[in-house]
Amino acid sequence: MKKSLLLALCCLSATGFAQKFEGLALTPPMGWNSWNTFANKINEAVVRETADAMVKNGMRDAGYTYIVIDDTWSLPARDANGNLVADPAKFPSGMKALADYLHSLGFKFGIYSDAGTKTCGGYPGSWGHEFQDARTFASWGVDYLKYDWCNTGTANAKDAYLRIRDALYTAGRPVVLSMCEWGTAKPWEWAGDIAHLWRTTGDIYDSYDGVKGWERGWKKILDLQYSLVENSQGPDGIAKYAGPGHWNDPDMMEVGSPGLTFAEARAHFSMWCMIAAPLMAGNDVRHMTEEIRAVLTDKEALAISQDPAGKEGYRVLAEPAKSREVWVRELGNGDLAVAVLNTGSVAADIEVDWEYFGWVMKGETYQIRDVWAKKAAGDTKKAFVSHIDSHGVTLLRLSKVALAAK
Repeated sequence: MKKSLLLALCCLSATGFAQKFEGLALTPPMGWNSWNTFANKINEAVVRETADAMVKNGMRDAGYTYIVIDDTWSLPARDANGNLVADPAKFPSGMKALADYLHSLGFKFGIYSDAGTKTCGGYPGSWGHEFQDARTFASWGVDYLKYDWCNTGTANAKDAYLRIRDALYTAGRPVVLSMCEWGTAKPWEWAGDIAHLWRTTGDIYDSYDGVKGWERGWKKILDLQYSLVENSQGPDGIAKYAGPGHWNDPDMMEVGSPGLTFAEARAHFSMWCMIAAPLMAGNDVRHMTEEIRAVLTDKEALAISQDPAGKEGYRVLAEPAKSREVWVRELGNGDLAVAVLNTGSVAADIEVDWEYFGWVMKGETYQIRDVWAKKAAGDTKKAFVSHIDSHGVTLLRLSKVALAAK
């Protein structure tokens, strides 16, 4: 019986019958992940309190619907039948009850595993147990799987992620698959039919441009993502691999974490919106300032992030000597989103000459809306100047004058 089932599953995968679940993550997924703040201290109480807070503070209604439990949630070993078991000291009600609670509040439930023999934290990985674990996750009501790449030896990344994709599809419950392979095998080139999002770099931490071992500040992560392929500064770079159902993922957000100034946090959020990155909050949302809550739930910024056309933004100008970078994102209704970064160590007046956008504006005049200032800011007939804090951003939405007048 077991031999027949194994043969059937192998044949299913080999014939291409299995696939990733379509119709999911048509815009960049939004939610919260436990790792940045809690790491191995995660438990059921924290998850429930986080969900309750996200209802009260408006994050759920703003679109943050995935609550993802990261590494260290399980016991250190599988049970006698080879099943993963949630640590009863951390999750006394069990994962099914916790998922039911999250679902009752309108959230989706996410969990973590690893393609290797052990997770990055040393807990059981899914290598050799992919179909078994997928059935377990389906029985718990899992909607999202973050799948890491530790302890994989000489395994082929594409083969390993195909196995978990096929296993999830065979289990029958639609699951968003988040590949956390760190970009080592250039997943943007091959993962579109396997996963809904894939990591492009190593891990983030709450810094602007710092380096701490394997971790990088958010600006370092942003720069790394845009140095991965040729022509990376334009739409033919890594941006061309992103779109509805398949996203480049520069890691979770550190918005609201203690290592960033407010200007850096708002710039970080703005840039993740600009590049169509998944918006997975990593701060302690139970205890955050009103300023940070307002940033995370801003309707105009989120409209850029969640634009249904799914075009990733890209850098059009980088001038370190003038402490400025300019980024553009083409939106589905013909509008443009523009981000102006002050990369310098002091506040400065930053100018944008719209001639840099000639190929995308095509001679049209656009009205300018300052997203964070919440006001009109003239039009593109003359250069735009904004006073921007160190490591801060001005986020703009441009609309064609003829369209805006209707």
